[in-house]
Amino acid sequence: MKKTYLNVEKEFCGECSLALMHFIGNMRGVDSITAEDGKVAITFNESEVREDALLKLTRETVEKLGYKMAAEETAE
Repeated sequence: MKKTYLNVEKEFCGECSLALMHFIGNMRGVDSITAEDGKVAITFNESEVREDALLKLTRETVEKLGYKMAAEETAE
């Protein structure tokens, strides 16, 4: 499992956080996703989902929810 983070300019509201968890959290290979303190943390299985595709889709979803991305993501 790998964990990666995306920085968002502001805190997610409850409904947007649930929407993000629904859209991304149900993807094959995604173990968990949380949105707290201006960060989106995603734990995923690299053998089931490509990191670049997952990050692109997550960024697009965050922006469709009306949030702006901040600095670049980091990984563990």
